[in-house]
Amino acid sequence: MSSGNDGKDGGKNGSGKDAGGGKKVPGSSARKPTGRYGDALHQRVKTAKGRTASSNRWLSRQLNDPYVRKAKADGYRSRAAYKLVELDEKFALVRKARHIIDLGIAPGGWAQLIRRINPKAAVVGIDLLPVDPIEGVTIFEMDFMADHAPDTLIEALGAQPDLVLSDMAANTVGHKQTDHLRTMGLVEAAAHFAVDHLVEGGAFVAKVLAGGTDNELLALLKQHFKTVKHAKPPASRKASSEWYVIAQGRKPRVAIAVESEDSDEA
Repeated sequence: MSSGNDGKDGGKNGSGKDAGGGKKVPGSSARKPTGRYGDALHQRVKTAKGRTASSNRWLSRQLNDPYVRKAKADGYRSRAAYKLVELDEKFALVRKARHIIDLGIAPGGWAQLIRRINPKAAVVGIDLLPVDPIEGVTIFEMDFMADHAPDTLIEALGAQPDLVLSDMAANTVGHKQTDHLRTMGLVEAAAHFAVDHLVEGGAFVAKVLAGGTDNELLALLKQHFKTVKHAKPPASRKASSEWYVIAQGRKPRVAIAVESEDSDEA
């Protein structure tokens, strides 16, 4: 099973994404891009010998996607930076964090955003795919599912994280149920990592597929976090099956142990 995200957008294999001091952050509005981003004329894709119909559709979508144009204008590596912008505006995830781990970091849009709006945060990312360097970010080209990966990330961060982000998704094989199980396996691994390493009060964000988090994983998150919610940011394409689960307020471990004991006695 590969540990990866979809290029922060769909179709990439990997495993791991700035709260600033009052500066205007490019792309910091959760509203759909307008003006020269949202109102551009529809661009038609020129036919090319050997190009498949699906390739033409993908090119057309990219050319006419306002978030793609805005990402290029704002200097982000992918349009998915705006997904984190929108999640951060709603849940206040990034701006107060000081130690962040980015699972499925490639191509680096989320890490770029973190560094831009929260330059004092320490950021460590991991991905199966190579990622061009990002100033202030430690990046490992490694499988998150490898036994030594969690310790490597924590050691590099130099502290327990207060925010764990996961945009990982497994390589698709074309079988819907299999693809779902493979990706949710990565989500589960990321959740257990977050539960094991987050500081009290910390938060966990992960991409999940249509249907949201399964019951067992949802129960795990509710046991260890004060609030657990699902959200689909506007920057996530309507046709995409992706959603995000946001777990905030990592509970004190002692309190959880007491709750567990009381449950056993009952």
